[in-house]
Amino acid sequence: MSGCIIFIQKDLRITEVQQEVLVGCLSFISLLGSLAAGRTSDAIGRKWTIGLAAAVFQAGAAIMTFAPSFAVLMTGRLLAGIGIGIGIMVAPVYISEISPATLRGTLASFPEIFISFGILLGYVSNLVFAGLPDHINWRVMLGAGIVPSISIAFVLLVIPESPRWLVMQSRAGDARAVLAKVSDSEEEAQERLAEIEEAACATASGKAAWRELLRPSPVVRRMLITGLGVQFFQQATGIDALVYYSPTIFRDSGMTTESQLLAATVAVGFSKVAFIVIAIVLVDHVGRKPLLYISTIGITVCLAVLAASLALLARGVLPTGAAIGLAVATVCGFVAFFSVGIGPINMVLSSEIYPLRLRAQAVGIGFALNRMASGGVAMSFLSICRAVTVAGAFTAFAVVSAASVVFVHLFVPETSGKTLEQIESLFGGGGGVTSGEVELGDAEHLEHKRLVTR
Repeated sequence: MSGCIIFIQKDLRITEVQQEVLVGCLSFISLLGSLAAGRTSDAIGRKWTIGLAAAVFQAGAAIMTFAPSFAVLMTGRLLAGIGIGIGIMVAPVYISEISPATLRGTLASFPEIFISFGILLGYVSNLVFAGLPDHINWRVMLGAGIVPSISIAFVLLVIPESPRWLVMQSRAGDARAVLAKVSDSEEEAQERLAEIEEAACATASGKAAWRELLRPSPVVRRMLITGLGVQFFQQATGIDALVYYSPTIFRDSGMTTESQLLAATVAVGFSKVAFIVIAIVLVDHVGRKPLLYISTIGITVCLAVLAASLALLARGVLPTGAAIGLAVATVCGFVAFFSVGIGPINMVLSSEIYPLRLRAQAVGIGFALNRMASGGVAMSFLSICRAVTVAGAFTAFAVVSAASVVFVHLFVPETSGKTLEQIESLFGGGGGVTSGEVELGDAEHLEHKRLVTR
């Protein structure tokens, strides 16, 4: 959309306010999808909820591609937003529930790398199709988004259902068959099934998930503070402002031609993809919290430097060439630090810190908050820039980012190498394991049990 909006403005002659609404509404409407996805994934399963998300998004993208007016374009954008909201919630939940603890961080980061790769493809399509007539180019850019999602239809024929959802449906035999495929041995599969069944027993005798979330115990409250806080800070630091409005930022730094603006956004996309790959390699080896420290501190520095350079340019102190160079470097640096930490780890933490009985609903609430923050940033950015300048907007983002460093230090525990059932103990809950097992990884936990039973 960052490149499309340039040509949509020319073709449909929309106002600046309409631009903000078109860009930001997707984030707001996607929170409805995230909230609905919790209940839906509990009802029909994680696997088929992923398929539903793809189908809804494809319908929205098709409507946008052929939209004759701003109203129809908005209809497609809203429908696509619901599909995105469903998908962004259910994908990390599914991955976390099917993955062993030793690989969960890496695998749960995959949605973020493909989001980043999709953003890069969007930037590239902006650049490739920009030469087409103004009433055609943006339609081709939006229509290209339908192609990757079609692959979901084929994936659904292959992937299994979540074993934890199957246990919740009293289908232990099916869950055992799935775990046998994704575990190193039959014994390990049986051990994992026993832990899942133990956690599921608490679900049957506990309060309704929504009631428990609305009136949480101290343990659940600590989980919510961590999960919701990470979701909020991921967006409140301004990532969507850079993703959606990077051409505006680069134009303010001194760039003039559309080809320069779109080429610079491609560089941003490459930075995002490259560093998300690094995060996937490191997340289970270095741990979640160290990467969050690196990420939030790096984002704060980049935002401060970007704000300072734009302010100095406006006062005539900084040459235009230097301002352009600093803008490109700091925006690329921002997305790099974002992608190596809080971007993917947000998904990892949000899908692993909650107990089974609350996971789908709690993750749905978290992503709803995430989408609200995203929409607030996207729909207000141009207005804020007009009120306090682009430099002032990024100064505010830098202050929020500095607060996120403090939040990580105070509220985020290290969850790397622990089973989903063990993580509850980190927040003061029972988690179905003894205190001596809390620090054990998945493989070590299984070996410990074998030794104890001998």
